[in-house]
Amino acid sequence: MTHLSEKIVISPTSRQEGHAELIMEVDDEGIVTNGKYFSITPVRGLEKMVTGKAPESAPVLCQRICGVCPVPHTMASAEAMDAALGIEIPKAAALLRELIIASSNLNSHAIHHFLVAPDLIPADDVELFKAAVDSVSEIRKTAQYAVDMIAGEGIHPSDIRIGGLARNISELARRKLYARFNALVPKVNAHVELIENLVLEKEFPKGLGVVNAPVFASDIIYGKNDFFDLDRFTEIVPEVWYDDPEVGKRACTTIPLYDGVNVETGPRARLDKFAGYKERGVTSQHLARAREMKTYLSRAIAILDELDTSANTMADFDPRGTGELGVGVIEAPRGTDIHMAQVKDGKTQFYSALVPTTWNIPTMGPATEGFHYDWGAHVIRAYDPCLSCATHVMVVDDEDKSVIKNEMVRI
Repeated sequence: MTHLSEKIVISPTSRQEGHAELIMEVDDEGIVTNGKYFSITPVRGLEKMVTGKAPESAPVLCQRICGVCPVPHTMASAEAMDAALGIEIPKAAALLRELIIASSNLNSHAIHHFLVAPDLIPADDVELFKAAVDSVSEIRKTAQYAVDMIAGEGIHPSDIRIGGLARNISELARRKLYARFNALVPKVNAHVELIENLVLEKEFPKGLGVVNAPVFASDIIYGKNDFFDLDRFTEIVPEVWYDDPEVGKRACTTIPLYDGVNVETGPRARLDKFAGYKERGVTSQHLARAREMKTYLSRAIAILDELDTSANTMADFDPRGTGELGVGVIEAPRGTDIHMAQVKDGKTQFYSALVPTTWNIPTMGPATEGFHYDWGAHVIRAYDPCLSCATHVMVVDDEDKSVIKNEMVRI
């Protein structure tokens, strides 16, 4: 952390995926008057890699956008391609996809609780820290086991395909998963209670992290493809958004707006929109994320009750495409993940990924304002940002490598 006369700069911010910078302008008492959060993670260019290739390559490449959330990106990519190719996947495949997301998001939320544990647990309480870590590990074992079994692999889920899933699970596998998820219920309940108590005992300042931004969420668990209205969406380069030209040049993400404004997406936004949870700020971000774990587990058990393991999970389809834009919307751990694709003559003509952290970046900076800068990093971690997926492109001068302008990767 570097202290300047009127600015506090945290670079990079910690306990998140990827690299980002938080600049807080402060008054004489250290109160943040202007917060700017932006990615400094180098571009990876997955959208460009997908363009020109067969549609089947998109989920395989896009799952490598990020090692933290490969499952939601695989699913959003498959959903976008399904829509672009006019595919209606079988019911069993739809249930299994939702089961995979529920399991994957349960796993991711547990990981986040490990990352924020040092914020919530006193440094000298070794036993409590151990109990929290053990609780995280116990949940992750079952959740990741489920993703491995249903999707083929936990990191690069090979069985999620355009048209559905490569295969159904066996009846024996369904029974094993059903038993393991039911056994996990008391453990998740205890874990959520532990996290809730730790968050409330932390006594974050009232109003910390509250920002006036509309919520952005398509569904309580899986995602709804018809949620995203392209006519309500605009995307601008960072030079236009940030009031500091140097920040605008260095930022590595575009700024997506919906109805012309920045939005909040993630667990709290989902609970706000679909469960009437209207509390805002850091405390409510943490509480919402913990409470979602119960929702995911309950839905996973319900799906396993309903699933017909003898049913088909793959639809026949024509991979040539029509050139129509297909949209896939998945509720990832950090919020609404949107992939868009166009396919014609068997090749992907256009591809775009609008990931949760890209939506949240213009909201997270202002969320630090009005409180002492010591709380700034807590605000950022409450959103659980993931920067690699959010990064687009940075253009540099060939001779001295100084940044001359930003351009969106699709230009």
